[in-house]
Amino acid sequence: MLKRNYIAVLLMLTGLAGCGSSSYYILSTAPQPATVFRQTGGSIGVEKVTVPKYLFKHQIAVARSSSQVTFLSGASWAEDMDEGLTQRLIGFLQKKFNQPEVYGYPWDVEQQPKVKVKVQISRFIAQGDRVYLDASIQLENMKTGKRKARLFSVSVPSGSSASSIVAAMDKAFSRLEAQVALGIRNL
Repeated sequence: MLKRNYIAVLLMLTGLAGCGSSSYYILSTAPQPATVFRQTGGSIGVEKVTVPKYLFKHQIAVARSSSQVTFLSGASWAEDMDEGLTQRLIGFLQKKFNQPEVYGYPWDVEQQPKVKVKVQISRFIAQGDRVYLDASIQLENMKTGKRKARLFSVSVPSGSSASSIVAAMDKAFSRLEAQVALGIRNL
């Protein structure tokens, strides 16, 4: 009986130790911009940010080569990346333009937004000692029909640890947010 209790306690402690070894990360906290732009004179609508399929797994992906992706064990996303990045972009644009009228699709407003934002991320991953973010940004003034589209690409130095990769991803996405805001201001 004593041996059975010992084994049960040992298994329970092993299980608890395994639970504590995972770290969870988010990118959905919008930074406070250094400068604020003048309001757009209407609401902004943000479509859901699309991301590559490897970001739908909750483990942090790392590219070992141009055709091989692995996942860091013990390092997981605490949110769905497409939803988290969409909410972060909305929060950033609210702060950047000092206006609360930034909505996610489907627009929950009586009138169509003045500006529509669409971001499609094609690459957002660490490889070697860098994080790479490639995306397309599409902006449309819904009142005038004027459209702007541009490709965005950035690489940011990172280490190999999960926390340094996440910090670099945060910096890369911050640069993307800044480009979206600048595009809206110039639309």
